[in-house]
Amino acid sequence: MEKQQKSGHLVLVMAPFQGHLTPMLQLATILHSKGFSITIVHPELNSLNPSNHPEFTFVPIPDKIKESQLSDEDLADKLKESLVSTVDVAGSVQSLNKNCAAPLKKCLENILHSHHHIAAVIYDTLMFCAQTIVNDLGLPGITLRTSSATTLLLFPVLPQLELMSGIESPELQALQLQRLRALIVQNPTQAMMEVRAAFTNAMKFSSAIIVNSMEFLELEALSKVRQYFRTPIFIVGPLHKLAPAICGSLLTEDDKCISWLNKQAPKSVIYVSLGSIANIDKQELIETAWGLSNSKQPFLWVVRPGMVCGSEWIESLPNGFEENVGERGCIVKWAPQKEVLAHGAVGGFWSHCGWNSTIESICEGVPMLCRPFFGDQLLNTSYICNVWKIGLELQNLERGNIERTIKRLMVDMEGKDIRKRAMDLKKKAALCLMEDGSTSSFNGLIKQITVSET
Repeated sequence: MEKQQKSGHLVLVMAPFQGHLTPMLQLATILHSKGFSITIVHPELNSLNPSNHPEFTFVPIPDKIKESQLSDEDLADKLKESLVSTVDVAGSVQSLNKNCAAPLKKCLENILHSHHHIAAVIYDTLMFCAQTIVNDLGLPGITLRTSSATTLLLFPVLPQLELMSGIESPELQALQLQRLRALIVQNPTQAMMEVRAAFTNAMKFSSAIIVNSMEFLELEALSKVRQYFRTPIFIVGPLHKLAPAICGSLLTEDDKCISWLNKQAPKSVIYVSLGSIANIDKQELIETAWGLSNSKQPFLWVVRPGMVCGSEWIESLPNGFEENVGERGCIVKWAPQKEVLAHGAVGGFWSHCGWNSTIESICEGVPMLCRPFFGDQLLNTSYICNVWKIGLELQNLERGNIERTIKRLMVDMEGKDIRKRAMDLKKKAALCLMEDGSTSSFNGLIKQITVSET
């Protein structure tokens, strides 16, 4: 990206989660290429290495949150129940905002003192305390939504959303928004109610909302979102294609798996990765292992250290599994996902359906097996299976069903139809980039920043 004359100074406030760090870094890179100088303020938890990004100024703030609070086995075990895990995450996000509010305000005051000017503060939606702070300091606040725009129909507390009914569109009906919204509001804890209220308040007062998506993916939902929110919404994705060199991985990527992929037949490999947070129990590991083995498909399987509750890595794999699979399987601790999905040997993606993974899979035309855990992963699965129809949901994690579902996706005629639809979406995503849709959105965003600071 061609660097332009300096346009002003932006402060970006990160949330310390893998799926949030990378899009914010990608956004920072793109805005830097447009001429802005960038300061990144981030909690100490899961800090990135500043030397990997010398073009930015990194400023850590204390968060008083132990890493175990966000990744211990108790929380991981609860991730199996979508509602419970959403509540747990709400508590962690609430603590993060309470602990970071005062340090963040002091940090912004120091930046103002030294630079005398901040064009805007762009904060991750999970760091909603930033909006209250910028309101007090008289600065424009812009929020980055790292999940789909449609989530804005689920999480905010707005009367018109609480009474949301009469949605005629088949697309919106297929998403089952009423059911998903009911899951969120059912038996809420105090933390959940406070987080949703703070989230809603931040949305109302922000100068703009940035979403890492593409208009064609959620066209009808976006129309609805724009009815409910007067704040300008800028759809600027796919960020990973606009800033492809950026890697914000907190885990070391094992690129040796690419050599293994090079030896596999085209579209034959099922790639299995459940993201950076979700955990499974030993029984799910065993059922997954035998399902993969019995499918007879080559597979690349990401098993993070500690991902299996009670295990350090893969010592709980069943006896005979590795001998039965041989060279047909490759297990790694973490993979360079964008490179894997772009590889010609990969024909399917067994995923937790986080938004980043979903967008990356769409851009490469890879059909999906969906195993959602919590939060927006349930909504993304509805899009994948019911609206775009580019994947299948794994509803029964039993080895026989896993084997059958893999074959449905990878071998059967049903899978061929799914693959065709996935390739059609890939072409639309490529056209979105070629037709400067994202460039136009970024130009609109830069204009909004300019207007906000005057």
